[in-house]
Amino acid sequence: MSKLVIVGTVAFDAIETPFGKTEKILGGAATYIGLAAAKFNVDGVIVSVVGGDFPEEYIHMLADKGMNIDGLEIVEDGKTFFWSGKYHNDMNSRDTLATELNVLADFNPKVPTAYQDSEVVMLGNLHPLVQLSVIEQMSDSKLIVLDTMNFWMDNTLDELMQVIAKVDVITINDEEARQLTGEYSLVVAAQKIMAMGPRYVVIKKGEHGALLFHDDDIFYAPALPLEEVFDPTGAGDTFAGGFCGYLAKTGDYSYENMKNAIIYGAALASFTVEKFGTERLFELSKKEMHRRLQQFKNLTQFDIELT
Repeated sequence: MSKLVIVGTVAFDAIETPFGKTEKILGGAATYIGLAAAKFNVDGVIVSVVGGDFPEEYIHMLADKGMNIDGLEIVEDGKTFFWSGKYHNDMNSRDTLATELNVLADFNPKVPTAYQDSEVVMLGNLHPLVQLSVIEQMSDSKLIVLDTMNFWMDNTLDELMQVIAKVDVITINDEEARQLTGEYSLVVAAQKIMAMGPRYVVIKKGEHGALLFHDDDIFYAPALPLEEVFDPTGAGDTFAGGFCGYLAKTGDYSYENMKNAIIYGAALASFTVEKFGTERLFELSKKEMHRRLQQFKNLTQFDIELT
């Protein structure tokens, strides 16, 4: 089993969907990634920052789920990052109502010494210079995974390209892949992104699953058709956490094993959307997880008779 470093936001979210709304609840990319990765009992550390307003109860909840929180900085006189959003009826599009960086504005991540030799690094969606500073603290990484978004492409493209050149895997959605490369075809876009540095490209397509690219090989993982999507917040981060958690547990970073990691990530993400925020991940049992993995297997496995 490999050690895992997770860098990203630990935050407050306020969410409104067609099914209801919440006040401030636990959120943030590193939170979802960490909770998903913890399902594999990996030795993982969360590197993030919160303010003095962040409840101690939440910190204990993360620790109780198996995440090391030595890398969680607490700025006692500061306020925690806050995001608020409202989803449209299709649940695929949303409006951001508020983004308050607060302590995140001056975040200078410090990877605990005991984790600077971690084999797997998951760079959650943050400013590229913050991601770069984490890469520079690592001494023996076998797999660096980057998650990014169009905001950084619009505002810090040069810095983002520096990070992309140094990572092994990039996970982005289909719109972002097209924006980054100027190519409509996702196959051509993935080839262009691999030429920028990453050996593997994961393109997320929301309710239509995810694609894994490596050299000339392509693997497709479907999303499980669900009766109800309650809250899509954190689904992409949960996917990334499942992906990295599985790879850290197995210590196998081959293309063939990444196929398994993609399925585990997709299965975990399918739980996240069933309730508000992180609630479903906290209560998720191993038995439920195994049952859903079997559903994925049934969804994609068939016998065909060639005529």
